[in-house]
Amino acid sequence: MSEIFRILRIFFHIIQGIIFVKIHFLNNPDICKKIEMRPALLILLSFLLSVASFRVAAQDEWKDLMTRGVFTNKRGGLPYRLYVPDSIGVDEQLPFVLFLHGAGERGDDNESQLFNGVKHFMNDSIRRQFRCIILAPQCPQNARWVEVDWSMPSHIMPPHISVPLGQTFELMDSLIKNLPVDTLRIYVTGLSMGGFGTWDAMARRPGFFAAAMPVCGGGDENTACLMDSVPIRAFHGKLDHLVTPDRSTNMVNAVNQCGGKAEFILFPKLGHLCWEQVYSNVENIRWLFLQKRQK
Repeated sequence: MSEIFRILRIFFHIIQGIIFVKIHFLNNPDICKKIEMRPALLILLSFLLSVASFRVAAQDEWKDLMTRGVFTNKRGGLPYRLYVPDSIGVDEQLPFVLFLHGAGERGDDNESQLFNGVKHFMNDSIRRQFRCIILAPQCPQNARWVEVDWSMPSHIMPPHISVPLGQTFELMDSLIKNLPVDTLRIYVTGLSMGGFGTWDAMARRPGFFAAAMPVCGGGDENTACLMDSVPIRAFHGKLDHLVTPDRSTNMVNAVNQCGGKAEFILFPKLGHLCWEQVYSNVENIRWLFLQKRQK
């Protein structure tokens, strides 16, 4: 975002604050009289309101860097957001991150899927340190990345991939073909429903992903040997009453019994909403980007 645009935004929010004060205070003599407002106090209040408004807007600036799109095939449309860094070098190849959101972010507004997790990958310092392409599709309201019951102690992988995950794969394949992607550094991560999607994605594409970080999800233990070549770091809250932590531990144990490289991190004092602890920890993001698939 250019400096000129930033200055204009600041100016806009200052004007917004002044207008707010004028409407709610200056034009209401009863309020002014009650609290004995003085011009200097009104100016200060206008400034504080404008700064607060600008800070809230600035926190979401990163969303503007993610292009909106809708992938369409015969099964319908799939909203998605895509981030591609500026100034890509001629011979530069970038890691690719597929982010699968949770059940609460389903819909078609092409906005909700950014509510959790993605913002940490889009942090300024993270984007500078780990240049990458990020794909964040949005699952429809009445669908799931994997059509299974999340509350069950186990499940069998459905014979057919779900419609939204299948569309995501089609979209991902197209992007990888047309963008400068390092195909040895394609990563998948997701939380809750997206954690289930992460395990399912690895099982349906053996050897495709360079690493995975499933958060409070679960998979079909019978598919564990399909992902024995993928470095996996799984997370769960011990107090999770929506998806039992056993879903993660059972998958990690099954993968390792196949000779895999899976590790498990349990948060003893957290419940289902443990993903903020995962994605806000730069060490987890660093671990992800250090992984590289063998040719």
